[in-house]
Amino acid sequence: MTPGQETFIVVGAGHAGGRAVEALRAQAFTGRIVLVGAEPHLPYERPPLSKELMQEKPGFDFSFIRERAFYADNEVELCLGVAAAELDVAARRLALADGRELAWDKLLLTTGGRVRRLDLPGAGLANIHTLRTLDDARAISAALIPGARLVIIGGGFIGLEVAASARQRGAHVWVLEAAGRLMGRAVSPDVAAALMDLHRTNGVEVRLGAAISAFEGGGKVAAVVTGDGPLAADLVVVGIGISPDVELASAAGLEADNGIVVDEHCRTSAPNVFAAGDATNHFSPIYGRHMRLESWLNAQNQAIAAARNMCGVDAPYAEVPWFWSDQFDANLQMAGAPQEWDEIVTRGDIGARDFISFQIAGGRVVGATCVNRARDMAVARRLISRQAPVTPSALADADTPLRSLLG
Repeated sequence: MTPGQETFIVVGAGHAGGRAVEALRAQAFTGRIVLVGAEPHLPYERPPLSKELMQEKPGFDFSFIRERAFYADNEVELCLGVAAAELDVAARRLALADGRELAWDKLLLTTGGRVRRLDLPGAGLANIHTLRTLDDARAISAALIPGARLVIIGGGFIGLEVAASARQRGAHVWVLEAAGRLMGRAVSPDVAAALMDLHRTNGVEVRLGAAISAFEGGGKVAAVVTGDGPLAADLVVVGIGISPDVELASAAGLEADNGIVVDEHCRTSAPNVFAAGDATNHFSPIYGRHMRLESWLNAQNQAIAAARNMCGVDAPYAEVPWFWSDQFDANLQMAGAPQEWDEIVTRGDIGARDFISFQIAGGRVVGATCVNRARDMAVARRLISRQAPVTPSALADADTPLRSLLG
């Protein structure tokens, strides 16, 4: 290290961490950069884990965000396969699990999330999986032989994406959802019904209001015990969401409340400590409130904003949330994060899985959901961002080009 040279450390070598170190060099930061990650792998994006990788699509080659040569060429020191153990904000020190201690001038936390687990009898049996990491995805994929009986617990994004991928691999699939509909916290009842039809049409057995009490098996799982009796299983995937990984931050005294609390500049409550990605509860200038998002867009763009701010650029992170999911032949997209709205206007046919629905508040689009209408969603995101006044009749009229509503 050159005397007087600043050291920036990024803790968390996932999607957000990988994009952050890229952005630091793109911002012409010439100091020392250290990327710390508990996983042994180079940074990668997570969406392919439940889709292309698990489907084993011909010609698909899983790739990392950057190959190892990029980090060497850009003088990014990699500390992979080792967790951060303790953060001392006052001394500006980071202790690693292998005993090393690193000094820093500024530090970025991109610690992501940890999968929620079921505390039930038999939960430790082999072949009960969660999906968060590349190794998780590879383990599940290896077990998806044709005819395998897969039970998925949770009917959210991950559960339904794994269900679609597994059916395309020839597995028999059951989805057990505790709530009364699929993706209950993310989509409206009519969209949930369309997704239910999509999965059942493709051979997925969906059980709503499912109660699970235990797992059975001799060493490895053989059945999931439900309120309707045991359900035979060769493997189980538990997909009931993630919790923000705030342990390191909280122990260091940083403010945490459903995530590491940051302002619109990705600054935590501690000086010179920033945070980005799934682990954060960030202030959105667009919505005037704090929110925690778990999405590809947020992991990437908030990390870039954080890196720029670490370099002294006054760049608030202010983007319309956007999510997507691929299930069989349906591409589901959602934009916005409205807490309330006056009405929902739909263009297209929800039952045919060819539509876009707009959430309207005060004569403006505040949220949108679509299936197989990617071009319309691109316009909807701009309508949300610009807060352009709209009329419900024009939104619903298929003969009115959406772009004409941008003004």
